[in-house]
Amino acid sequence: MDRKYLMMLAKEYPDIEAVSGEMIKLSAICSLPKGTEYFFSDLHGEYKAFLHLLKSASGMIRSKISLAFSKSMSEEEQDRLAALIYYPSSVLKKMNESGTLTDSWRRLTIYRLITVCQTVSAKYSRSKVRSKMPEGSAFIIDELLHVSEDINRDFYYEKIISTILATETGDEFINDICNLIQAMCIDHLHIIGDIFDRGPRADIIMNELMKYPAIDIQWGNHDISWMGAAAGNTALMANVLRIAISYNSFDVLEIGYGINLRALAVFAAEKYADDPCERFVPHVLDTNKYDPVEISLAAKMHKAIAVIQFKLEGQLLEKHPEYRFDTRNVLSKIDFERMEYVHEGKGYPLLDTVFPTVDPAEPLKLTAEEEELMNVISGSFRHSRMLQEHIKFLYSHGSMYRCYNNNLLFHGCIPFNADGSFRKVNIDGTEYSGRKLLEKINDICIRSYFGTKGTEERNNARDMMWYLWCGENSPLYGKDKMGAFERYFTDAPDVAEEIYNPYYELSQSPEICEMIFEEFGLDSSTAHIINGHVPVKIKDGESPVKAGGRLYVIDGGISKAYQSKTGIAGYTLIYDSHSLNLAQHTPFSEEKMESAPVVTVVEKMPQRVNISDTDMGARIRDRLNDLSCLLRAYRSGEIQEHSDCSCSDADMKFISG
Repeated sequence: MDRKYLMMLAKEYPDIEAVSGEMIKLSAICSLPKGTEYFFSDLHGEYKAFLHLLKSASGMIRSKISLAFSKSMSEEEQDRLAALIYYPSSVLKKMNESGTLTDSWRRLTIYRLITVCQTVSAKYSRSKVRSKMPEGSAFIIDELLHVSEDINRDFYYEKIISTILATETGDEFINDICNLIQAMCIDHLHIIGDIFDRGPRADIIMNELMKYPAIDIQWGNHDISWMGAAAGNTALMANVLRIAISYNSFDVLEIGYGINLRALAVFAAEKYADDPCERFVPHVLDTNKYDPVEISLAAKMHKAIAVIQFKLEGQLLEKHPEYRFDTRNVLSKIDFERMEYVHEGKGYPLLDTVFPTVDPAEPLKLTAEEEELMNVISGSFRHSRMLQEHIKFLYSHGSMYRCYNNNLLFHGCIPFNADGSFRKVNIDGTEYSGRKLLEKINDICIRSYFGTKGTEERNNARDMMWYLWCGENSPLYGKDKMGAFERYFTDAPDVAEEIYNPYYELSQSPEICEMIFEEFGLDSSTAHIINGHVPVKIKDGESPVKAGGRLYVIDGGISKAYQSKTGIAGYTLIYDSHSLNLAQHTPFSEEKMESAPVVTVVEKMPQRVNISDTDMGARIRDRLNDLSCLLRAYRSGEIQEHSDCSCSDADMKFISG
């Protein structure tokens, strides 16, 4: 091994004792069961439902309570304990107000919480459990969790708990241990795309995700839309506003991200003053807490920004004929004399013929007022500190795909041809397919935001973000078109239909999944593909488990906008050391805080999976190999031990020479 590297390692482990101690610790960690991974997809701004799933560990906490207390507590009592663990501050406040918060209740509850905490933390090392403990209560919790067999346990517990109650810190202690139970249940969080759009507050979800120490994100097309908007793509800025307004989500724009909508409101009210904009009335699935907008004005704003978006998209397509996506240059396909939308030579009557800002001679040209409006909007996106902070987090913790513990995670699809071959996509004169296509797109996404400002390379990458949002060959979208214009302006469902890439059908075949595993270098005997993007319609008999258990599609409709179609409220895939489990969500209700998904085992592991069997285990083995080399170097005298962690003169001479 390179001596210079060993000398750098020696600064961290300056003697044989330090090296051997670290090797013993790492070897012990490898023998522990793997941590529990949670996979979520298509959150779509539904912050209340998502936060509840995190707090309840998608039903696993309730399962642990049942495991510990099924013989000593009723189902109702177990539900109440679960609600306390999920929302300790709220439950304690309500009990205090009702006069039911007594020391006898606190005493019994602390005993029960310690039991639950022991159950959820049993497979972790003591150091890991301590690292998640609240600082103020860490010593007490550690003592209660790990009482020595030589000590009278009941007497010791009684003394500690009596002192907690005597010092009137019982509520704080209960709150701390509830939060610890939550923290211990989710070891690693995977978000399989689409955090944004449709729901009320994606910004609150992002704030929560940023608290997690172990998290990765696979970008979805809705995330890419916001990322491109933050990078300066004006067509995607308009798209972000259009979707938010269409779902009455004004709070996320103005309160969450400080996007100034006043200019748009004034513009829309003036230009569409006599237009009822009936086809643009928003879906009201949530009410705005801070920034309510009258529905009639919201409809006008919706139409105004939609028309601007279609203009900007047309401009992009004329700038980039290499996209081969002229079918989406929709305003150029309007016959303004007949007021028809012309598709493949056939005219379809427009249901809305009011276009006060569109010049039939130059339908893609923004008016001077629209230009000024987009300058205001662009400034809001550029200067939104919170938005830019969230987008940077998406980049630092996200990617197009991830291989993790022999599972392949990506949001949408890998483009296929109908014959079962990977589709080749031409980008900048080079054809890419399969894994290389996703990696090329990953580079484009990074360049669009972090590339050198003002360069053609960055500008083209920023433009490409729009195509990645809705393009036919985009792995993030995977349909032949985005039919928004047709749905707004025509009554032709066949023209508006969005046809899926063959991947979505082909991937239900185990043979195709094995082909994909080989492409990404995974062991096909145990690998899984984990997708989002396409809602699973359980009410129509669909299953999230496909290809004989090789593929999991976990977009089941956490978004309220999908629940009437799916019949449920989404899925969580949970991978612990024993099994793969699917948690089937029910619609979130603030009146039933104790509610949790129904968890079903879908695949049992042949034997318990230890850390040594995971990607982390592979990294630990590499580290152990390095430490073994350093240990040999110490024992052979090649490198001298040094307790002050500084290199000797001879070492420095070797390094500099």
